[in-house]
Amino acid sequence: MPSFDVVSKVQWHEIDNALGQAHKELSQRFDFQGTGAAVEKTDEGLLVTASTEDRVRAAQKVVEEKLVKRKVSLKHIDEGKIGKGPNGTAKLLLAIKEGIEIEKAREIVKFIKESKLKVQGGIQDMQVRVTGKNRDDLQAAIRILREHDFGVVLQFMNFRE
Repeated sequence: MPSFDVVSKVQWHEIDNALGQAHKELSQRFDFQGTGAAVEKTDEGLLVTASTEDRVRAAQKVVEEKLVKRKVSLKHIDEGKIGKGPNGTAKLLLAIKEGIEIEKAREIVKFIKESKLKVQGGIQDMQVRVTGKNRDDLQAAIRILREHDFGVVLQFMNFRE
């Protein structure tokens, strides 16, 4: 039975490239001189630090611009609150979301059922598997999923006959 998977994956190599570009810009721009503005990748996501809150926001904008240029969707980024860092500095954690959360997966499956296509959706781990009897129904399901905004970036993988 033909099937495909609906996933939401992050291109980590593009994030690394964007971080390299952002780090270079933060070190070279005049308005960031002496502010200690830096961006680093941690286990939780991207940590933006600077001497003040407004410099953290400016550094965040630089990081977001570089991510967009590298075609990484900002829907993967979950912005935290600005907190206090060491020695009176400010920090901001940009968490990176990968995979489809259960609530969103349920919403996708419900949307597929309401579309009246002859396909079925099932949740598997952090993805949704869509199965159907013929290829045309699956392609129609991909089309309607692309047209609807679920608040996450969707990719369609493992199309099998």
